[in-house]
Amino acid sequence: MTPKEILYVEDALGHAQFLTQQNQAATNTLTDPALKKLSQQLVSKNTTIFQSFYALV
Repeated sequence: MTPKEILYVEDALGHAQFLTQQNQAATNTLTDPALKKLSQQLVSKNTTIFQSFYALV
C-alpha cells in the first residue's frame, strides 16, 4: 500500500470507530424498543465495517 492509501484506511477506521461509539451510546440511552434495535443493528454493522478496514492494514 502507498502511504496515501494507508492514510485513507486509517481515516476510515477512525470514522467507523466513532460511529460505533456514537451508536453504542445511543443504544444505552434509548428506551423505545424499535429505535434501540435499530441502533444495535447500526453498532453491529459499523463493527463489521471497522473489522473489514482493519483487515486491510
